[in-house]
Amino acid sequence: MPPVADGAVAEQIADAPPSVSADAALIDGRRRPGTHRDLPEPVVQANEGAVRPPPPEAFPVDQFPIPDRWRLIQALCPDRNYPAAALTCRSPFDPYHQNFLKGDRPIDLKSKPSWLPIKGDDWFLVLNGVSDTVVEPRSFPQPVGVQTTENPDSLDVFGRDESIVASQTFIFGGSLIKGSTAYKPPNIEYRVILAYNVNYVDVGQRRILHVEPSKKSHRTDDFLGVQELFVDYHFRNVSDRFDFDSIRVGIQPFNMDFRGFLFQDNQLGIRFFGNRDNNRVQYNFGAIWRLEKDTNSGLNSVVQRPRDDFILFANLFRQDFPVPGLTSQASITVNLNREDGIEVDDNGFPVRPALLGSLRPRNYDVTYLGYAVDGHVGRLNITGSLYGALGEDRNSFFTDKPAKVRAFLAATELSYDHNWMRFRLSGLYASGDGDPYDDRETGFDAIFENPLFAGADTSYWIRQSVPFAGGGRAIGINGRNGILNSLRSSKEQGQSNFNNPGTMLLGIGGDFDLTPTVRLSTNVNHLWFENTATLKALRMEGSIPKAIGWDYSLAAIWRPKAVQNAVFRLSAATLDPGKGFSDLFTNNQGDDRYYSVLFNAILTF
Repeated sequence: MPPVADGAVAEQIADAPPSVSADAALIDGRRRPGTHRDLPEPVVQANEGAVRPPPPEAFPVDQFPIPDRWRLIQALCPDRNYPAAALTCRSPFDPYHQNFLKGDRPIDLKSKPSWLPIKGDDWFLVLNGVSDTVVEPRSFPQPVGVQTTENPDSLDVFGRDESIVASQTFIFGGSLIKGSTAYKPPNIEYRVILAYNVNYVDVGQRRILHVEPSKKSHRTDDFLGVQELFVDYHFRNVSDRFDFDSIRVGIQPFNMDFRGFLFQDNQLGIRFFGNRDNNRVQYNFGAIWRLEKDTNSGLNSVVQRPRDDFILFANLFRQDFPVPGLTSQASITVNLNREDGIEVDDNGFPVRPALLGSLRPRNYDVTYLGYAVDGHVGRLNITGSLYGALGEDRNSFFTDKPAKVRAFLAATELSYDHNWMRFRLSGLYASGDGDPYDDRETGFDAIFENPLFAGADTSYWIRQSVPFAGGGRAIGINGRNGILNSLRSSKEQGQSNFNNPGTMLLGIGGDFDLTPTVRLSTNVNHLWFENTATLKALRMEGSIPKAIGWDYSLAAIWRPKAVQNAVFRLSAATLDPGKGFSDLFTNNQGDDRYYSVLFNAILTF
């Protein structure tokens, strides 16, 4: 390198940028390792008693305001540059994400429909739709018609027993709710639910579906029913934990116990309800005026005058009583029946009074005193119900005289969970009438049962209704979706009957969650009549055994998305008749086994 003159060196030094210290060159918020800066002067409070200013971290800079908490997810959704993701976040028809139609966000008053008569904030609209499909091949003892038969070779009391039912129900509903319901009850709610049903039935004999022998042994029918139509008003909150008092008026669901042994239905009524002690105590009391039902669909008919059948009820629930994990219920239910006229159903069959005994109209007053528990003690799950029925039947169909009602029911189900399996043990005892000609009726009957017990409607005996041919006309030994042997025309349109043979059941079962979306359930029940005195009097037989038989059932439930929006069920059940059942329904085919197959698909939005 060539040498540089001293003047040039001095010139280069003069032109160089000024030197900067390492500390001064640091970016704000950073510091050089090993160095310590002096702390700022301490803050001295000049005004004693003043509140200390919040620390700097109380003012984060990574947040931004949104209109309200319901629109949080919507605000975080991608914009129009990502149409696929935006559609998932904002689609009004997607039930798995937030949308306005199912009440995830309040109604915007600026853009609300003109037909909504609402004012103020926190109004929500909830719409829902359900498709319920049933296909059900089955067999049961079918009596041969008196005037004519479907098959010329049907010469016995009972003929072909095959049958099939197909039913499609569409349920549409909506609710208009005032108030934030995440932590407290709504201030007011208006709800309406309509159900439209189309059903087809094909049986093996005439005069089962229609009273006229000229009509065929198959039928197609449809009906539109009003299942819910009520106003729910929130009176007040009585604690900081939102213990409350409310009233609900109109057609609404009622359930008198945990498992539906006494009354479970959607009916016209008024209900006062609420809770206390941080929701550990709940109460209900009110009155029901029963609506007539459509014969073939079982839906509420609001175009007919309501029945002269009234229910007064009061119940009290207490959690963690008598031991932690159990909920106890004490109840009183009064059924005041004044139906002393004659009612014929849509198919021409008399349903009130039931065609038994003297065939005269009757009415009754019965009070049900009940106690029930539901919950667990340790790992043992327990549910149980105990009912006593006390009252008066003013015209017993055996004697045409008043009779005292003295009947009771006891039922319990124990279950134990082990990993993905649940094992169940069930037992039920409903008293029967031992002397139909005395002044006491001791056969227990419910008002409108729908039991979730011993396999529920997967069971043959609970799912199917067996006609009591030879002892009563248009009468079933048991009712459809019912467990009691009540000898009534139907639970939808008939009256309770306390002159019945009673019911006894012992069963074992299990539920097996094979995957998060697939469950397998099985149940085996043995059934008996508690007392056959009533059957012997109606059949004019000297002896009828008590054994009804063995009921075997198996069901598979599939939820493709692991949620309740799509549920598919396929079940099969068979009844292996005992001596009592065979004695009542002997035919020229021998003691055949009877079967029930059920396919059910429920899709919910």
